[in-house]
Amino acid sequence: MHRLRTTVARLRPLTAAQTAQTLAQPRLLAIEGGLRTFQPVRRQNTSVAAEPFLNGTSSNYVEEMYYAWLENPRNVHKSWDIFFRNANAGAPPGAAYQSPPPLNGTSQGLASFQTLVGAQPNVEKLVEDHLAVQSLIRAYQVRGHHIAKLDPLNISCVDFDDAPCTVGFYGLAESDLDKVFRLPTTTFIGGNEGALPLREIIRRLEMAYCQHIGVEFMFINDVEQCQWIRQKFETPGVMQFSLEEKRTLLARMIRSTRFEEFLQRKWSSEKRFGLEGCESLIPALKTIIDMSSQSGVESVIMGMSHRGRLNVLANVIRKELEQIFCQFDSKLEAADEGSGDVKYHLGMYHKRMNRVSDKLITLSLVANPSHLEAVDPVVQGKTKAEQFYCGDTEGKRVMSILIHGDAAFAGQGIVYETFHLSDLPSYTTHGTIHVVVNNQIGFTTDPRMARSSPYPTDVARVVNAPIFHVNADDPEAVMYVCKVAAEWRNTFHKDVVIDLVCYRRNGHNEMDEPMFTQPLMYKQIKKQKGVLQKFAEKVIAEGVITPHEYEEEIAQYDKICEEAHTRSKDEKILHIKHWLDSPWPGFFTLEGQPKSLSCPSTGISEEELGHIGNIAASVPLEDFTIHGGLSRILKGRGNMVSQRVCDWALGEYMAFGSLLKDGIHVRLSGQDAERGTFSHRHHVLHDQNVDKRICIPMNHISPNQAPYTVCNSSLSEYGVLGFELGFAMASPNALVLWEAQFGDFHNTAQCIIDQFISSGQAKWVRQNGIVLLLPHGMEGMVGTEKPDLKFFLFPPPLRVQSTRLPDLRGFYRCKLSEDFAVRQLYDCNWIILQPFRKPLIVFTPKSLLRHPEAKSSFDDMLPGTHFKRIIPDDGPAAASPEKVKRIIFCTGKIYYELTRERKNRGMDDSVAVVRIEQLSPFPFDLVKAESDRFPNADLVWCQEEHKNQGYYDYVRPRIRTTTNRTRPVWYAGRGPAAAPATGNKQTHLTELQRLLDSAFDLEAFSGKL
Repeated sequence: MHRLRTTVARLRPLTAAQTAQTLAQPRLLAIEGGLRTFQPVRRQNTSVAAEPFLNGTSSNYVEEMYYAWLENPRNVHKSWDIFFRNANAGAPPGAAYQSPPPLNGTSQGLASFQTLVGAQPNVEKLVEDHLAVQSLIRAYQVRGHHIAKLDPLNISCVDFDDAPCTVGFYGLAESDLDKVFRLPTTTFIGGNEGALPLREIIRRLEMAYCQHIGVEFMFINDVEQCQWIRQKFETPGVMQFSLEEKRTLLARMIRSTRFEEFLQRKWSSEKRFGLEGCESLIPALKTIIDMSSQSGVESVIMGMSHRGRLNVLANVIRKELEQIFCQFDSKLEAADEGSGDVKYHLGMYHKRMNRVSDKLITLSLVANPSHLEAVDPVVQGKTKAEQFYCGDTEGKRVMSILIHGDAAFAGQGIVYETFHLSDLPSYTTHGTIHVVVNNQIGFTTDPRMARSSPYPTDVARVVNAPIFHVNADDPEAVMYVCKVAAEWRNTFHKDVVIDLVCYRRNGHNEMDEPMFTQPLMYKQIKKQKGVLQKFAEKVIAEGVITPHEYEEEIAQYDKICEEAHTRSKDEKILHIKHWLDSPWPGFFTLEGQPKSLSCPSTGISEEELGHIGNIAASVPLEDFTIHGGLSRILKGRGNMVSQRVCDWALGEYMAFGSLLKDGIHVRLSGQDAERGTFSHRHHVLHDQNVDKRICIPMNHISPNQAPYTVCNSSLSEYGVLGFELGFAMASPNALVLWEAQFGDFHNTAQCIIDQFISSGQAKWVRQNGIVLLLPHGMEGMVGTEKPDLKFFLFPPPLRVQSTRLPDLRGFYRCKLSEDFAVRQLYDCNWIILQPFRKPLIVFTPKSLLRHPEAKSSFDDMLPGTHFKRIIPDDGPAAASPEKVKRIIFCTGKIYYELTRERKNRGMDDSVAVVRIEQLSPFPFDLVKAESDRFPNADLVWCQEEHKNQGYYDYVRPRIRTTTNRTRPVWYAGRGPAAAPATGNKQTHLTELQRLLDSAFDLEAFSGKL
């Protein structure tokens, strides 16, 4: 009874006042033949033997009469009315029944019996008790996890602050415990039984919701999904496992535990971020994969931070143990270029047979930096790409699993950003299974200091993902929860969260001392019996396995580890490419090198240019009404096509369209990518009269073209850029672009840029062709941060030093070598036609989108043309190079300011303006050619950005290197500043004029060193 009081007190139902209000609103019960008011609760107070007509042949009839009477006593004969009244009033066995009145109509007998019993209908009490039971059941469903035994240490700090109340709060008393109540349709605790005593109802609810599994799901606003979860956890006897399942679970626990113990014995002083305290993670992941494989999943992409990564690589991905063990050898020589990375950051790709489903399955664990949750959107993007390429529109063949830490899951915003991509049309992966390794501690931070929510998983509630909390020291409960999670994902294709409540036996790493900050917790941990030992004792006691068989299983795995360790000593070279998480079969040679280093022309035929241009200027669908302003834009495009010129938007159409026609998928995303932030692109046309009717002309270029994906994203940079990076990882045969709304917004995604884009190949030998389009320019019309695109925030992954001239291979013999350009592009390439992939950062224009001079001729795009790394001056200065007094090197919008100013000053023949279009890798050969072309000119770098925020510090030493440091490189531009730009238009113009004066004052740098 004490347990009942405690349970009922903490599971607060409707208040008495709420119950009274509810009584005034009859609940409808759906049955055959119509709707009945009030779901009945039958009072089993009379003996069946005492009522001779209550037998098996008449019970259905009696029940129907009872339902009719509950609805309205007048619906039944007077004798039935009296019977049901007396039975509910507590008449003794046999006394409730009264013979019907005689045919002559006399009703004195009935009246006297009614008087004898003196009972009135007790419908209110009946309904009140029924509602109280329903409230109790719902309370368990909503709050049962509050009192579930989730913490293996029994020290959980989760406090739900429930106010105490009594059993009477429900309108029930202890005397009601043995009364039988009909169960509502919102519970499955009855199994095949429709009614249960209250005592049994509570017991079954306790077993379903208050043991080692706590289920959070009642916030989900879908009745079908809630019913599905109720059935999975409430049905009696649902957690039954066969002997074979238990033996498999034990074997997996042995591998998970003994792997960590082996590493600890061999390398006790090495960091490895072991899994001790949450060894059940391995059988959890394997159960999810088994169930998913049986459901038809062929590929699983996983992401996780460092804790437990080596164990997952060994026992889930099945990486060769000797390859893992040799990573601990400090004398191992690196065979691949680049920096490499620590062993607990590396990824892996493996295709193998799943023994449970007897099907092939591909497993990929994506490499991750120290930034714990940064890999989340990357995994989702890679999953989406694989689904796209194999035509998996429902997520039935490819899925993702994300493993999180409790502190990071609650604390890092990228988790929230990734969740909000989960149901967006162009980003959904049709359900991700999230597994939270809940250590109940951060590095050294207690949960009460690390989050404001009761659980670390509360962020998942925003997308209606069910959350299954489970005590990680109960492997069977863990296994069952993982089965349900896999079934949920396969059934509803929505996210689901498994909260493995565990502990961390060591500190943050094996060298860390946790007793400094969590002394009581770690005193308890030291007393804690290992989960393998506890589970082994349980299955041995059940007769699943004998002690001898258990010891043999341990010895067998230990032998496997020892033999692998012996083989690992023969490894002398570390091949990072053996840890590749996203191989591109057929794209490279067997040695991982490009199949060629040729540089094909990117030009296309005049006919193709005209065809794509006409598509860009038209609406391919009939009866499609576009906006009047858009009609003018399309007409302008048509005029440009007839004049054989392109502005930026039309040039982009040409580039994308020609790739699509060649069968190369193009994907462009960003916050306003469909229209373009500056209303220049309009790749998605909207019918002005029909809601949601759209037209994408780019998908009407050719019958056999590749599909074009253009999509507006959520208002996220970190998450969306990570997603697109993951999408680009999956295949080299696609052009994947992310466009920032304004270029400065990239800084909220700086982690992806630094940890994946800039250094990904050096660390993980993983090429990626992601393209970033970042609108940039000092316009003097927007916020001071809008032009904030700092070049130094994109560290170029170059082997070429700024102070050493690379081998120009014949350049000194006055022969421009294409081979040099190709090899530079191999270091930092961006063209989809190249035989390798590198990221590209494009500082795209804003005002130049409509600048009358910012156009290119079709002649620059015909077959045989190439990308121009620099654009030399082809004006009067080029005709008489010996007369040129100054070369101004620049890039971007400032070029048009410079040429206008040069013309106004009449200095076209004395000042040459050279545009550097490719800043990285730096075009040493072409810059040297321009410098030597004008031997009498001084060298000036001009930029509109402030001196500490532009390109000057990058280009200056490189330009000087091309002249063997014999000629200085002067600076013309704004001075250093903290803010990227002024907020005052007049100040902006003053600064601009000052830098132009400096650039064209031929005496400005005289006498300076």
